[in-house]
Amino acid sequence: MIAYLSALCGDKMQPIYLDNLATTPVDPRVLDAMLPYFRETFGNAASQTHLFGHRAVSAVEEARAHIGCLINAEARAIVFTSGATESVNLAIKGVAQTYHDRGRRIVTARTEHRAVLDVIDTLETDGFEIVRLDVDSDGHLSLDAVDEAVTPDTILVSIMHANNEVGTLHDIAAIGAIARDRGAFLHCDAAQSLGKTPIDVETMKIDLLSISAHKLYGPKGVGALYCRRRDPRVRLAPQVHGGGHERGMRSGTLNVPGIVGFGAAAAIAGAEMTADSERVMDLRQHLLAALRNGLDGITVNGREDASLAGCLNVAIDRIDAMQLLERIPEIALSTGSACTTAIPQPSHVLSAMGLEPERAYASIRFGLGRFTTRAEIDSAAERILATATELRTCPPADDDAERTSCVRLST
Repeated sequence: MIAYLSALCGDKMQPIYLDNLATTPVDPRVLDAMLPYFRETFGNAASQTHLFGHRAVSAVEEARAHIGCLINAEARAIVFTSGATESVNLAIKGVAQTYHDRGRRIVTARTEHRAVLDVIDTLETDGFEIVRLDVDSDGHLSLDAVDEAVTPDTILVSIMHANNEVGTLHDIAAIGAIARDRGAFLHCDAAQSLGKTPIDVETMKIDLLSISAHKLYGPKGVGALYCRRRDPRVRLAPQVHGGGHERGMRSGTLNVPGIVGFGAAAAIAGAEMTADSERVMDLRQHLLAALRNGLDGITVNGREDASLAGCLNVAIDRIDAMQLLERIPEIALSTGSACTTAIPQPSHVLSAMGLEPERAYASIRFGLGRFTTRAEIDSAAERILATATELRTCPPADDDAERTSCVRLST
C-alpha cells in the first residue's frame, strides 16, 4: 500500500492516518504485553493441568479485571468474544431467545451501527416487534420518545453510547433508568466510546455492553461483552456452542494474546483517558478552525459539543467527498456516505439526522487519536483545502480527457 501511494503521490509523501474511528494502531506498550503469549507463554487457558495453562488463565483473568475496572464492573461479568459484532449478536439474540415468552418488543435507534441494525432486522423476520426511534438533526434521541416506546412488554432497549459516524453521545444513564423502570434490559454498543469517555455500568444502569479492543489501541480479533450478573441478572442463550467456555456463553479456545492486549489497552486507557481526550479535543478544534479559516461552506454534522472528542464529521459544500478522497489517498479518511451493491446511498446515520443527499455526499469523517500530531493536522488540512478548492473550480468530468485537462488548468 505504501508503494502504491508513493507511486501515486510521489516519494516525498508521508501517509497521514486520520481514520481512528475505523481502527486504531496498536499501542507499542500493548504489543510488548502481548508478545510473550505468542512465544514463551503460549498455553491454552482451558488446560488446567499444567503450568502453561495456569499462566495463560492467569493472564486472561488479569485482563478481565482490567476491562472490568475500566467500566466499573466485576471481572466475572466480562465474556470474551472475537469483537464487538459478535458481542452484539450474543447480547441481542441471547436476550431475544431467552426472554421471548416475557415479551417480543425491542427498542432501538435508526442511527445504530449495522451490527445492531442487521441483527434487529433478522429478529423482526422472526416475529419480534421492532421500534426504531428517530433522532434530531444533531443525532440525539428524545428521552420522551424513549419513555413512550419502552412499554411493559419490551424486553430489550439497544442504544449505542457514541455514534460511529458523527460522534453523538447519547444520555445512556437516562435511557438506562427508563429501561430499568419498565423491566427491560439495556444493551449498549460502546465500541467507539470505550476508554475515550467515562463508562460506568452501574450508574448508567447498563445490563449488556459490547466492546472491542481494536478501537482502543489494542489488537483486532478480540472483544468482550459485559453481562450483568445481579440486580438484575441477565441470562443469555449462547450463540456459539462447543465446549462451554466463558461460563457457557461463548465456546471456543480463548485468544490469549489478544485478550492480554485488550487488558493492557484497557489499563492504559484507565490511566490516560482524561489527558488523551483533552489533547484530542484540542486537535479537533484546531482542525475545524483550519478548515473554516481556509474555505467557506464548512458545516459540522452533529453538535460541536456533547460528542466524542476524536470524531469530526463535516460537510464541504459544493464538492463530492468520494472525489475529494480519491485525490488525496495519502490521507486516511472516511466519507459520510456509503455504497452498497454498487448503488450510491447516503449514510443511514446522516439520512436519519435529516441531511439532504447532497450534503451527505459532501461529508467527510475525521477520526483523530492518541498518536495524531498537530503537524499531521496542519498538513492534512492544507491538502484537503487545496483539493476542495480545485474541485469547486473545475469538478471532475465523466470524460477522462476532460478531467485531465481540467486538472492541468487548475494547477
